[in-house]
Amino acid sequence: MVRAISLALIVGGVILLYFGGQAFHSLSSDVSRVITGSPSNKAITLIVAGVVATLAGITGLAFGSKR
Repeated sequence: MVRAISLALIVGGVILLYFGGQAFHSLSSDVSRVITGSPSNKAITLIVAGVVATLAGITGLAFGSKR
């Protein structure tokens, strides 16, 4: 059960990272970078959530229940 959840977290994290990269390179993020000097909040949120989910999945696989 832990392995399935960990794999789902890794897959979900990679998907979030993909969409975060797309949002990072979008026109609205470019406009935000010009005005504020940083990318849009949506891009940052997706990238951070993707990293956290992927790391949680890898940790679950590495330290999951060992029987």
